[in-house]
Amino acid sequence: MKDLLTLLVRGLVRDGRRVSVQETSGDDGTQLVVEVSPADRGRVIGRGGRTVESLRTIMGAVAERRGSRCTVEVVD
Repeated sequence: MKDLLTLLVRGLVRDGRRVSVQETSGDDGTQLVVEVSPADRGRVIGRGGRTVESLRTIMGAVAERRGSRCTVEVVD
């Protein structure tokens, strides 16, 4: 799941080398934390948060097919 999210985020940003995704698994599912350069943060979040919500929907659907849950956060 980490690789998929990394691929999607790198397609959105200008500086793909600065994309970092940390994955932690727990009893309630998987948490993916995305870190990008400050200049690209707006591209990942999108206008009104639409882009990050789309990423959350995609990753949630993938996790559901695997029988688990997933959350996606973009850190400052």
